[in-house]
Amino acid sequence: MFPSEFPELTTERLLLRQIDAKDQSSVFQGLSDPAVIEFYGVSFPTYAATEEQMEWYTGLWQEKKGIWWAICDKAEQTFLGACGYYEYEQEHRRIEIGYWLLPKYWGKGYAQEALKEVIRYAFDELQVERIEAYVETGNSPSDKALLKQGFLYEGTMRNCELKNNKFISLKVFGLLRDHSDS
Repeated sequence: MFPSEFPELTTERLLLRQIDAKDQSSVFQGLSDPAVIEFYGVSFPTYAATEEQMEWYTGLWQEKKGIWWAICDKAEQTFLGACGYYEYEQEHRRIEIGYWLLPKYWGKGYAQEALKEVIRYAFDELQVERIEAYVETGNSPSDKALLKQGFLYEGTMRNCELKNNKFISLKVFGLLRDHSDS
């Protein structure tokens, strides 16, 4: 069941809180960084254009179609990246997960720590049966992150999206409630 109040989550090192207006510069920093957007579905060339993403985060929550969190260092409240769900289908108890981190925080286990808690929340609180992830081919760090969380690779949708005037393929990963470690 979709929560009535925005859920704040914590882990040993992280605070996952609602993304708000003060995060726009960090969101722009991430979603305009060539290293982040190389395998990410959206990018923004200007700070002003990032307003579209901020509205998307808010709209997901208001329309009960998803939840995206700011991933923050618990001690310093530093914005590290974002993660969450979209395409929430309550009827089918299915959700899609996504995430990104600013490059200076890569390789420190933050994505794993955030994913573990977000997955737990989806199964325990939202009562979903299935979590899906779509990863652009070539993004092996994301593949590894999902596999570490128990996702199974289910196949590749070849040339299924157009990005920068080129067709890209997406790997499909799935995690079922009864196959999770959460």
